[in-house]
Parts: sequence; C-alpha cells; structure tokens
Amino acid sequence: MKNVKTYSAKPTEVTRTWYVLDASQLPLGRLSTKIATLLTGKGKTMFTKHVDCGDYVVVINAKDLVVTGNKVQDKKYYRHTQYPGGIKEATLEERLEKNPTKVIEDSVKGMLPVNKLRAGRMLRLKVYADSEHPHAPQNPTTLDLKESK
Repeated sequence: MKNVKTYSAKPTEVTRTWYVLDASQLPLGRLSTKIATLLTGKGKTMFTKHVDCGDYVVVINAKDLVVTGNKVQDKKYYRHTQYPGGIKEATLEERLEKNPTKVIEDSVKGMLPVNKLRAGRMLRLKVYADSEHPHAPQNPTTLDLKESK
C-alpha cells in the first residue's frame, strides 16, 4: 500500500478571495449559511479545521433583507442589562429599523463554530445597509445567490 499523507494547510499558504453578496436575494437564514461557509473556507480543497482558510465577504443591501412568514413581527431578540429585572426584548422589525447590519452579523455569528477562530472570521465580514461599499480596490467577485440554490 502506498504511504499517503494527509494534507494540512498552513496559515502562510492561505489565499483569501473577496466576495460580494446581495442580502435582498435570499432569506436571512439561507444567506447566513452561505456567508458562514465562505468565512470558514469549507468550500475550499485546502480546508483544515484548526487553520482559518476562509475568505472575505461583503454583504450589501442589508436594509432590503428578506425574511419569510411573519418573522418580521413574531421573531424576538432578547438581551439582559445585567441588572435585576433588566431583560430587554426587541422584534426583528425594530432591529431592522435601528441597525439592519447588526441583524445579519448576529445571524452569521451564531452559525460559526465557537472557537478561537470565530473573532477573526467575523472581522472578515463586512455588512453595508446600501449598495455602495468601499472595497472596490480589492476586486471582489459578485456571487449571484439566485442561481446557486
């Protein structure tokens, strides 16, 4: 039998690509899973669990986020002020009005594995409410999400 070694990526060998995704093309959950896959680098052949092989992801049109059903009124987000009786509640509609980029960031953060690489992966996620973004010099590749279903 031939002695075949398992490939393990090294941090110096990782090449990162920039991608642009439009938040108005897919519902929030499907969009977040696509973003999390790109940030972790699971689609690459060089993927290694303990090395951050992911790419940069720019999300545009966060204010036009698509959600299905009655989630805009029914979905609730909770936080606590760390004071007695300090639980706060907000609907998805309230959060979209206040800061639509935070909704996408929180959704993607919940889909990434909880380990030492998560903070670095979240730094590579850039979310913008409008269609303009300052990352044109990086020559990002636009992914059409409607075709990749």
